[in-house]
Amino acid sequence: MTPAAVAPGGLVDRAADDRAAAAAVTSDVAWRTLLIFSAYRVVLALGLAAAYTFLNPIFQLGIQQPQLAVTTLVAYCVISVLLVVPALLREPGIALQVSAAVLADTLAIVVLMHTSGGIRSGLGVSLLISLAAAGLITRGRLAFFHAAVAAIAVLVEQAFQLWRFDAPASDFVQSGLTSMALFATAGLGWTLARYASTSETIARQRTIDLANLSQINELVIRDMQDGLLVVDPEGSIRQTNPRIAQMLGPLPAGRRRTALADYSPEVARMLEAWRRGNAPATHPFRSPRSGLELSASFVAIGTGEPPPAVVFIEDVGRQRAQAQQMKLVALGRLTASIAHEIRNPLSSINHAAELLSETEHAEAGDERLLAIIRDNVHRLDRIVQEVLYLNRRDRAQPETLDAADFLGQFAADFRVTEKVSEGGIALEPCEGRRIVFDRQHLHQVLWNLVRNAWRHGRKAPGSVRVTLAPAETAGMLALEVADDGPGVAANLQPHLFEPFFTTESQGTGLGLYIARELCEVNGARIEYCEGGPGCRFRITLKGA
Repeated sequence: MTPAAVAPGGLVDRAADDRAAAAAVTSDVAWRTLLIFSAYRVVLALGLAAAYTFLNPIFQLGIQQPQLAVTTLVAYCVISVLLVVPALLREPGIALQVSAAVLADTLAIVVLMHTSGGIRSGLGVSLLISLAAAGLITRGRLAFFHAAVAAIAVLVEQAFQLWRFDAPASDFVQSGLTSMALFATAGLGWTLARYASTSETIARQRTIDLANLSQINELVIRDMQDGLLVVDPEGSIRQTNPRIAQMLGPLPAGRRRTALADYSPEVARMLEAWRRGNAPATHPFRSPRSGLELSASFVAIGTGEPPPAVVFIEDVGRQRAQAQQMKLVALGRLTASIAHEIRNPLSSINHAAELLSETEHAEAGDERLLAIIRDNVHRLDRIVQEVLYLNRRDRAQPETLDAADFLGQFAADFRVTEKVSEGGIALEPCEGRRIVFDRQHLHQVLWNLVRNAWRHGRKAPGSVRVTLAPAETAGMLALEVADDGPGVAANLQPHLFEPFFTTESQGTGLGLYIARELCEVNGARIEYCEGGPGCRFRITLKGA
């Protein structure tokens, strides 16, 4: 993966970085090194001038030609100061400035050697520092050219000493060793410069790799479907991803550090229990802000007591929806064949039973058998009808409904169809409230809930109560259907919304499952509410 693929225009690719490494002579490091080299030259020139002025009995500078030594020292000091200016301006090129500086050093040192007795003065050693610095700055073979110039100058000066001042020929040995040291220093500087350049290239490549990895991590964390919280040992939130705001709500604005206990007390309690070691690996819970069914898992990072932790928040409802979607695909294929293969024979059987009941030769006991046939045909037809509702998940057309009108009409239709007494269904006043839901879907969900409530209730006036009130989540309404029956046993409550789960011999086990599917496709949520008396289901839906 290239950096451009991760974040277009965000990073320089490796090829461009290699080209930049090849032009490292113009980097800030090289210019800063040249400036230090120029400052060293100024210090060297002033030091030589001070030694000549105050300590010359010790150093013996210019003992052969004092006037030339003074002129050389003055010129060297002036040139050293002047060479600082282009180093500050970074003009002209760095190679030209280094060559000029080495030439000035070589010329000044060799002239001072000439006025001070040649190679025996020991001044030639100072050229080693200049050549080493030049090799580190230029980082190329130019360092050997500088060494050759300096070596030639030293040897020429020694030859002049031999010719002009009758210096001993043995001094050539020291001059030769000094020249060899100059080349060795240049080679060492060049080698170190190559190592430094390679190290800089590798470091730059590692920086790019780390930057790419950081961007990839940011993209993964930003786009992941699970929420993420990084919590330090003090319980403060250090990092989050955008998904966490949808699950647990947005973080408080204007704070540099937010305590997890203030942001999500339930997650803070679970984290504390996990750190004590007396909690399971995952912790299911429901967010009071979003109303989503979530689960939290924790991973320790780093060291410490307690250690920092990463909290992963998973949307259990989304995972369940994905699993159910796979089931619905298979059930959808099944329902098409069920509709054609079962419904048509059922219609024929029912029609034949009607014809038999109208014949003149029917006996007294036949009517009971025909009634059994009709009842079972109706039961099978209801099973097919409920299974067909599984295919209505992707056909939702939500609309804004007046709650009072819809619930009133629904109660009237239900009483007539199911032969319920006039006061059997109690509707609490809900004038002025409007809900957003698919009309047919809501009718199907309520019909299932109210029919179950009436069947399990006492069938007395007010046995079924339908209420609508504001929910805990802003902008949502809570539609509840309750009865005065015995309720649901605690061991059966977790299975209420599972498909094909039923406690009735004549039931299909699809009613509540279909109700939940239809609620979810309309952005609503249905749940069983504990606490009696009786059984109570709550639908949390959108208000308008």
